[in-house]
Amino acid sequence: MTFSIARRIRGSIPIASLVVAALLSGAAYAQSQPAQSAQQPPIPKVDTTNAEVIRIEVPPEQAKPAVKPEAPKPRPKPAEPKPRAQAPVEHKAAAKPATHKTEPEAAKAPSRFAFAEVENMAHHLASERYKQPTPNLPEKLQDLKYANYQNVQFREDHSHWINDGSAFRLGFYPEGMHFNVPVEINEVDEHGASHPIKFDPDDFNYGDLKIDPKLLKDLGFAGFKILYPVNSVLKPNDELASFLGASYFRVIGRGMTYGLSARGLAIDTALPSGEEFPAFRKFWIVKPAKTASDLIVYALLDSPRATGAYQFDFHPGVDTIVNVKARIYLRDRVGRLGIAPLTSMFLYGSNQPSTTTNYRPEMHDSDGLAMHTGKDEWLWRPLNNPKRLAVSAFAMESPRGFGLLQRARSFYNYEDLDDHYEKRPSLWIEPIGDWGKGSVQLVEIPTPDETNDNIVAFWVPDALPKPGTPLDVEYRMTWTLNNQNAHKTPLAWVMQTRRSRDEVKGPDLIRRSDGSTTFIVDFVGSSLENLPADATVTANVSSNDNGQIVENTVRPNPVTGGRRLTVRVNVKDPAKPVEMRATLMSGQTPLSETWSYQMPPSSNEPESK
Repeated sequence: MTFSIARRIRGSIPIASLVVAALLSGAAYAQSQPAQSAQQPPIPKVDTTNAEVIRIEVPPEQAKPAVKPEAPKPRPKPAEPKPRAQAPVEHKAAAKPATHKTEPEAAKAPSRFAFAEVENMAHHLASERYKQPTPNLPEKLQDLKYANYQNVQFREDHSHWINDGSAFRLGFYPEGMHFNVPVEINEVDEHGASHPIKFDPDDFNYGDLKIDPKLLKDLGFAGFKILYPVNSVLKPNDELASFLGASYFRVIGRGMTYGLSARGLAIDTALPSGEEFPAFRKFWIVKPAKTASDLIVYALLDSPRATGAYQFDFHPGVDTIVNVKARIYLRDRVGRLGIAPLTSMFLYGSNQPSTTTNYRPEMHDSDGLAMHTGKDEWLWRPLNNPKRLAVSAFAMESPRGFGLLQRARSFYNYEDLDDHYEKRPSLWIEPIGDWGKGSVQLVEIPTPDETNDNIVAFWVPDALPKPGTPLDVEYRMTWTLNNQNAHKTPLAWVMQTRRSRDEVKGPDLIRRSDGSTTFIVDFVGSSLENLPADATVTANVSSNDNGQIVENTVRPNPVTGGRRLTVRVNVKDPAKPVEMRATLMSGQTPLSETWSYQMPPSSNEPESK
């Protein structure tokens, strides 16, 4: 059994634009970053036959924090936009099945276009048999090599709303290559009326491509991008967000470059049956007022087993906040339903150094999964690039947040003048309403290079709605460079995890191996900075039955102002993983988040070349 993973095609479709996830012969193609080569490597496929989901029950807190946390200060809710369309119909936000109204929505449909209109479409669509969209791309344009497709540039002087006085503008992507099905894009005007935005081939520069204009006449859009002066008023055409391919989208804030992606929905990710990629088929973008600092986008999602109505409220700034509301319908049962899915790349890092010589110390868009449980425990899971597919499920109830973060923020972590991984955003998901019981699941997929998005994280509810019953979900996304915005607690956090062998000094002071593996975990944060220099800090360290902890020491780190934990572990069965947990303590009181690390089995470790 195989399934295809999201594919990162390197190139420049205006710089760092998203090129993602089109279903083609069962293969999913996903987002891009600027790169040196436009040649597409083979699509990696992963054998999931023997994949085992490691379910991790998150235990309740046994003690109170050493530093009494202040009540979390709620993030000020972005100001409601001035009405440009009727306010969206309110739905109670919860990742639980909702009872659909029996009275026909059409009988009291609002006169102005709003979320209820899209919800009605999704509800009606779910009652019908799925219809595969019909490609309309001429064969000659399907055969375009990626290097040619990336040369098709949107003319910025043709940006939608360029002459309307708004800070927001729209750019578009044309069909071509694998993007062979048009996406309908509409504008909702100041009166609340919806109008289609028509495709015009004159909006694009086709460079040196010799294309018969007749082939372009009846094509459509593959996606769109939101332009906004997120960095400076002198740069009005900065890309704030990009929607292209299936239900993928990416967002940035000030000083960021595109990195990880989000998706509308994930279905059966990493299951032997193969993954299904729902797609946004239609968009409605509310025309902003001249003074507006926010933008509303509605989207209709469709796939063989699901439909959905989505509303995205964009609030750009130093951090870009995106409030998401969705109503999802299943046409049929699914094996794994991923809510608020995130997709990223981890090739190697401080906890798993490169197996080949490389001047870059690390290479990743995210280096860990952070979680805040309903019982107020904070967890940090460093990422791995395994040799075989690994799936971890962190069971919890009423989650308060989770996200894929980039905690290594120094240029010296990467030394890359082209890709600037230190500028890739972290993405924090904050549920609105009670999401009930379920698990945050992490999928780690082997990859030989940085062109593949091999990390996926999402929320999986324990109770799935029956086909035709709506599932209401609401959450806030924070795209940020400041990880304190995703760690709202005085507890210390893990700054880095480093891995080593041969760390046992003999009488001659030479380091030798005793068969153990050493982990160095640096914790930083206010709970450690405020401690007296002579304060005793210990660590609660544990492992599953496959690991034996042979060293557990904590000492001050005068460079960071925090504490350094050294853990040495012996592996009993190299063919099985070792699960470890560690928390810094002052007596019986926790000082830090929980470091939760999986040491893959030796057969799961990337081989040195």
